[in-house]
Order: sequence, then structure tokens, then C-alpha cells
Amino acid sequence: MLSRSVLLFLFLSIHLNSRAQHATWSEHIAPLIHRNCSPCHHKGEAAPFSMVTYEEVAKRASFIKRVTENRYMPPWKADPHYVTFSNQRRLTDEEIALIADWADHGMPRGKEGEEKTSFAEGTQYRRNPDLVLKMQESFKLKGDNTERFIVYKIPFELPDSVSVEAIEFTTNNKKVIHHANYEIDDVPTDAIYNTRDYVDNTDSHLDYLQYFVNYRKGIRFFGGWIPGSSYESYPEDMGWVMPKRGVVLMTVHYAPLGKDEEVINGVQFFFRKTPVKRKIKATTYGSGGVGEKQITPFFYIPANVEKDFKLSVKTEETQSVLYVWPHMHLLGKVFKAYAVTPENDTIKLVSIPEWDFNWQEIYWFPKLVKIPKGTVITIEGKYDNTINNPVNPSFPPQLVYGAMKTKDEMMTMVVVSVPYQEGDEDKVIKR
Repeated sequence: MLSRSVLLFLFLSIHLNSRAQHATWSEHIAPLIHRNCSPCHHKGEAAPFSMVTYEEVAKRASFIKRVTENRYMPPWKADPHYVTFSNQRRLTDEEIALIADWADHGMPRGKEGEEKTSFAEGTQYRRNPDLVLKMQESFKLKGDNTERFIVYKIPFELPDSVSVEAIEFTTNNKKVIHHANYEIDDVPTDAIYNTRDYVDNTDSHLDYLQYFVNYRKGIRFFGGWIPGSSYESYPEDMGWVMPKRGVVLMTVHYAPLGKDEEVINGVQFFFRKTPVKRKIKATTYGSGGVGEKQITPFFYIPANVEKDFKLSVKTEETQSVLYVWPHMHLLGKVFKAYAVTPENDTIKLVSIPEWDFNWQEIYWFPKLVKIPKGTVITIEGKYDNTINNPVNPSFPPQLVYGAMKTKDEMMTMVVVSVPYQEGDEDKVIKR
């Protein structure tokens, strides 16, 4: 039996010889780069250099060959054999070999103009935002190695309510942010101007309620950003409705800094011309959400141990799931989630065998996933609080409880869904 390497060689020989040429930028490489790399590697995004044009990619061809061959890039942490996701950023062996062939044979361009693409500056979405709400002034962070939780209030008034197709966190300084949560609140009166612009929430995560509690009676949307994530968008007639007047309450968790920094954060909105018929719902399971007190064993991790935890929660309604969003901190090693229906069928949700705090994704299903009423959703997490964990934030290791700070831990999964309708399980999610 022929080995995999021999089969791959034969495949490439036939694939390339049939064209009497080596891989070209326009026909083979540009589609791969634009799908897997350019969304992060373009002007205004967090990646260190742009990878949009032929010139930008060709000058780094050897480097790109190296990082794709060892699968360091593009980053994708979910196990593709457990669940395949529609936004999967993972090259096949054949695609990696095409990149290597192109790099090794002079980076031929091919037919100029066939690789057309465009990326809007300052966004990973496919077009410019319709509305950007952000802080009016930069916020100054002290370089005193202190974590901070700041809640910002950003008021808005629109001509009318509007359907939201996509939403995206934006900042001029992602490197200082551990994570950000934001909610959009419907406030029909001019009370949106009657409170301060921000509250330092570092000492108590509940302090801001005494200032902003009246706004939260009309929450329309809750979302967030963590390292590795991008925009959140919805297919066809799904989404949510932004009110005519209200506030964005944005809680930003800043990492400890060794020098002073300034930051301006905001939220970008992409509107839909047609009405939203099916409103999305976000449910948080685990730390900070449904079933937090049901995590077993009790959620704490002693120093110098590896520990496993599990959470099982029964659903109260039949729903169609668009995506799942796992979250752990630096002690996390393995994350897995699945659901078991009342008929004892298992629905695989996500498996991340090697957790990486720096690459936390929203995982979109290719089709809506039906979760029947009474289904038990289970989350399993493995944690390593030993010196063998190279990213352990404490040396020597310390006792860790569940909380939001970087040195604390979480086991969380956000599930975004719509109420089930007949035939949803056959509905392809087009984003």
C-alpha cells in the first residue's frame, strides 16, 4: 500500500502537470489566502502585516510556506474530526502542498486581475459599518501591573429602530484587552445622558449597577469580544432590532500593563434593509451563566494539580442553534461540549483538544442544529495548575477559584439560537 506522502506526491504531480505549470497566485494561492489569512491580515486589523495583494504575500512566501507546513498558521483549535464548522480556517494537506509548490517555484502570478478581493479598513466584515459608536475620548491606562474592569456608557439616538445584520467590537489597542462584553439597552427617554460616561468596576463587578441599573430594564442584545474572535453576523431573516434611542454599556477587562497605554473602544453595526423575523437568543452556560453552581466538582483548582470539571444542564425549549462560543482562561487545557436528546441521541457541539487562550473562536455550524426540549447539554473542561503548564500565570502555582480575572478561571459556553421551526435542521446557514 502506498504511503500518504507518496499519494500526495502523485496527486500534486497529476494536478500540476495537467496544467503544464506550477501553482499560480491568481488561480491557486489567492483564494486560499483570502479565505484563511486576509480577514485578520489587512490594514486596520490586529495581525502584524497585510496579506491581501500579490506583492504582500509573495515577499513572505518562504515564511508562509513554513508556518502552514507546521500548521502554526492559520490558527484553528477545534478538532475537525469531531465537528466541521462553516467558518473553519484549516488548510488541507493538498492546499499546504500547493502553497509550498508556489513558494518553491518563483511565486508565479498567473492571470493578473483574476484574484480580485477587497477588505474594508478597520473591520473583518465584508463591508464598511453603517454605524460606529465609540468612546469620545481615549481612556488612559496606568502601567502599574493592575487588572482593571471599566464599564463605559455610550449613548445613541437614531431616526428609527433598525434591523441588525452584524455587530463587531472595535478598538485601537487590542493588545491591552483581556476581553470585552457589551449590551445594547433600549432607553426611550433622554435619561441616557443623566449618568457618568464610565465607572471603574475593578474592585467589585457589581458597582456599576447602582449607576446604570435603570438602563438594563430594556436589554436588546448582549455580546462580546475575546482574543481570536471577530464579528457576529446572522443569516437571512435572523438577527435583532436596535432601538431608536438607548445606550451601549461596554465592560472592558484590561490586562495588567507594565507601561501606560491609551485606548478607544467602540461597537460597529451593520444594518439589514429587511425586517428581522426570527430574533436570536444568547444563553451562557457555566461560569457566569446558567448552571454555574452545578459545575462538579466545586469549581476550584488547587496548586500543583490537574483537575477535570463537568456541567450538565437540561434545556427548557426546542431551539435551533447557530453557533457556540467556548471560553476558558490560561489554566484551560481541553474543552468539550455535546448534547444528549431525550431519545438518547448525541449531538456533537465542539471539541478543543489543545486549548489556546489566544485563539478563542465563535464556531458556526454549517446548518442550524436542532436541540429538542429536554436535551441535556454537557460541558467538560480539563485544567492544569502545575509548573508543567507553560502559560500558568502564577509561579509557583496558586489556588485558583472561578472568577473573571486572568489569574482566576472560567468554564463557559455561549449558545446562540432561535426558536425552532419545522425544517430548521436542513437549513444552511448563509452568513
